[in-house]
Amino acid sequence: MRKLKTLVLATAAASCFAATAAQAERGSAGQLNIVYWQAASILNPFLSGGTKDIDASSLILEPLANYRPDGSMDPTLAEEIPTVENGGVAADLRSITWKLKKGVTWSDGSAFTANDVVFSANYCMHPEGGCNAASNFADVESVEALDDHTVRVNFSVAKPFPYGPFVGATSPVIQEAQFKDCMGAKAPECSEANFGPIGTGPFKVNEFRANDVITYTANENYRDPNQPAFATAVFKGGGDAASAARSVLETGEFDYAWNLQVEPEILSQMEAAGKGKVVSAFGTSVERLMVQLTNPDPALGDLRGTVEGGPHPFLSDINVRKALSLAIDRQILVDAGYGPAGQVTCNVLPAPAIYASTANDACKTQDIDAANKLLDDAGWAKGGDGIRAKDGVRLSILYQTSTNSVRQGTQALIKQMWSQIGVETELRNIDAAVFFGGDQSSPDTFQKFFADIEMYTNNFDGTDPEAYMGNWVCSEIPSPANQWIGNNMPRFCSEEYDALSKEMAQTASLEDRAAMAKKMNDMLMQEYVMIPLIHRGRVSAHSNKLGNVELNPWDSELAYAEEWTR
Repeated sequence: MRKLKTLVLATAAASCFAATAAQAERGSAGQLNIVYWQAASILNPFLSGGTKDIDASSLILEPLANYRPDGSMDPTLAEEIPTVENGGVAADLRSITWKLKKGVTWSDGSAFTANDVVFSANYCMHPEGGCNAASNFADVESVEALDDHTVRVNFSVAKPFPYGPFVGATSPVIQEAQFKDCMGAKAPECSEANFGPIGTGPFKVNEFRANDVITYTANENYRDPNQPAFATAVFKGGGDAASAARSVLETGEFDYAWNLQVEPEILSQMEAAGKGKVVSAFGTSVERLMVQLTNPDPALGDLRGTVEGGPHPFLSDINVRKALSLAIDRQILVDAGYGPAGQVTCNVLPAPAIYASTANDACKTQDIDAANKLLDDAGWAKGGDGIRAKDGVRLSILYQTSTNSVRQGTQALIKQMWSQIGVETELRNIDAAVFFGGDQSSPDTFQKFFADIEMYTNNFDGTDPEAYMGNWVCSEIPSPANQWIGNNMPRFCSEEYDALSKEMAQTASLEDRAAMAKKMNDMLMQEYVMIPLIHRGRVSAHSNKLGNVELNPWDSELAYAEEWTR
């Protein structure tokens, strides 16, 4: 019980933050201009794993609680954070009871009630829905409305960290009246709801143009009469990270630019113009290579990239996967593309510090000789063209990522490194709005992963990694059966890993939870089903005229936009 209290101890102090914010009359600050060079493709975070979709949605949809920039939990639609001490978490840790704020309405003026919370849980937990936040609902047995303003989440096991459901921007509450006919396999078909959700947040959708621009207006029914300070907001997508940075730091056209994956010396030059400020914060973001363990051959048709389609012709060999990692000089990647905003990492779980393993630190040193020997010993022999092959299978990799100058630079460097061990590499980059999009018909999404290697960054809400590490259980493998929604991109499946995930979910001691998280991290790393490269600090920029904004590495960067002022 004491450990549970420790996990949320900072929460009470966080509620004071909003009270100190400069107050401004709603709409008095004009228009808020936000640029994300990865354009939003949907406004339902349950149907997309793309950060740009989750962040764009967070201006409209809210969870019961969010994470503050300091990592503490802060009640949003709830009155307080439930704990064992205040009676909100059952003594046996089998349930958590949330008391909802009274008087909250949806943007259409209808009442927000506990029934909406219950519906949202059932929507995400539907077996045919392919909910991207399914890992947040691990071990949830049922969610019930005790009255209009009280919700109880019941777990099938004791849950020492019961804050998975409805905490953070990835797990919001959606309106039952709007989504009631969109359950299960019908979820992706509800375009009107998915592109224009009714929410309780500070803004409402005015116009949504997929993969382009979203316009919002202040929600006249928002519970704080002084928020948001902005009458309208524009969320512009597309272009590239450098142009997004320039639009804030040099031209002043935009107020906030996200994910500035731009060479550090270029950002410094732009910041010198004096119109804006570059801000950064280290959370849990890791730029990594995901390794395809199934066969992505187009000849397999509907079985392409699925477990049923069979193992990958050469990446199913751990020797190949390990050699690819050994050949990479991660420090060069950091120096070339990230500077102070990057650190070499050998873990997919690099933070908080208590969860950071040291068991994989050997990856910090490139070893071309060891990589070559490993492949030699495994029977992968170099041909006349210098490319290795075995039993007629060549080590020829299709390596994909989103379009971005730093990522293309990283690709080029890794291609050169892999050439030193006899691996042929074809580079492919895909528009970020498509790559991270929720279009189920597109063959180019990072969840379909119709390639051999793909690279991107991922992270998780808050500071507890239980749900995040649950992303690589067998049930999280994307497939046609779950609308290609899932977080286990390598298609890794291990009974031992699944058992550890379940055990962590039932473990109370913070030290024991950390040990299990490290063990799961080490299993993924030592199986080389993903190859971590860089622990990335989040880097964004905001106008010098934008006030009360603090970069949030633990939740949506726009989670507290209602507090921003000009």
